[in-house]
Amino acid sequence: MGHTDHTAQNVVAMSDHRTHVGYGPLAQVEAYWESLRGSRLMPRRSDIDPRGIETALEYAFILERVAVGVARLRIAGGHLRDIMGMEVRGMPITALFATQSRPRVAEVLEEVFQMPGQTSLHLIAPAAHGRPALAGRMLLLPLESDLGDVSRVLGCLMMQGDIGQTPRRFDLAQETRHSVLGGTTRALTHTRQQQQAGLSKNFGFAEENRSFTGPIAQQSPPYLRLVKSEQD
Repeated sequence: MGHTDHTAQNVVAMSDHRTHVGYGPLAQVEAYWESLRGSRLMPRRSDIDPRGIETALEYAFILERVAVGVARLRIAGGHLRDIMGMEVRGMPITALFATQSRPRVAEVLEEVFQMPGQTSLHLIAPAAHGRPALAGRMLLLPLESDLGDVSRVLGCLMMQGDIGQTPRRFDLAQETRHSVLGGTTRALTHTRQQQQAGLSKNFGFAEENRSFTGPIAQQSPPYLRLVKSEQD
């Protein structure tokens, strides 16, 4: 995922870390992020070593902030491609959500970039013709760029159930935020009903003119994969 030296300190054990019951890949990605963070608010994008989350690579992704409330997928595992039925690199992450959930997801993204901390989203997709009901979770973890700004996110998405006909899009059912500002961890949980009652602000979806790299691109898609080096 990065072009950094593969160091042993970037490979961590899963023990003694908070787990997401039934969502092992999310637990591994969160534990890895915490280990890299140490006493800092967040790790750097350049700290990421694919070996640290080897068994979660299929579900992992990297986001880049390109506008207020807008973040595009720069790297994505095969699970996201399977959900959408197409190459997803270059897409805004909100493309995975139903229209009614996109304004709140945009707000959540901006909160992740502005107030460092772990954010977990509970997602649902109702059953429809050719599309079984799905439930899953998305984890969003902020990363500092090499320039010192918070413009990257290490994420993980895992949906449970048969995907069915694609593309699949999801409703945001619940969000939980673990803030690390001030050296304390504070969990803030919002349900879907709370969002509908009091969270209607829309950041908007005006985006910069950037080329979209989709299924018609004449290049191989950069799926997450483990690259083993022959060097020590």
